Amino acid sequence: MPTFLILLLVAFSIFLIGVFVFRPQVTATRGGKMTAFLALFALPILCFGMGASSELEHAKSTKFCLSCHIMEPYGKSLRVDDPQHLAAAHFQNHRVPADEACYTCHTNYAMFGGIKAKLGGLRHIYVYYFGTPPAPENIKLYEPYNNRECLHCHAGARSFEEGAVHTADPDLLPALKANKTSCISSGCHGVVHDVGKLKDATFWKGGG
Repeated sequence: MPTFLILLLVAFSIFLIGVFVFRPQVTATRGGKMTAFLALFALPILCFGMGASSELEHAKSTKFCLSCHIMEPYGKSLRVDDPQHLAAAHFQNHRVPADEACYTCHTNYAMFGGIKAKLGGLRHIYVYYFGTPPAPENIKLYEPYNNRECLHCHAGARSFEEGAVHTADPDLLPALKANKTSCISSGCHGVVHDVGKLKDATFWKGGG
């Protein structure tokens, strides 16, 4: 739902609550009681639900992910002018949606994952506001990157299933699909963001 409609509902709820605070006699009638219930309970719950849904959708955007200054180097890494950089190659070639690049490759991350991931997201908020956030180059995933995040796009794709490197060893594809060999292991796609070396990198200027 558009933000202005949510804000309109919030403003209407506040107006009704103000009416009942300053003119409590309005609730004397049955209709007044029903309206009070709507203003004090139903509308706030509706506003919260719609607002949360809207913000969760917004939180999938690349712009949102990179709005935190700690994540700025990760945004820069998407523009590294080197096809060996996995994240940059996917972003620049639109192998992932440019406006949801982070979310697409981290579908189990924070609020979008399960309970464990959501608790990790709360930990991020606590550390950011009350602790000492790590330097960008020291940020680590809580768990090894799961090939599932690659396979939900690449599994079944001809370039993946028939790629020369993937088929050179008959055991490699089954191992990748079973998450026994990581797609981002050394010798495969080992350079992902590499934010610690951005000072030496050149960057792609295209893409608008």
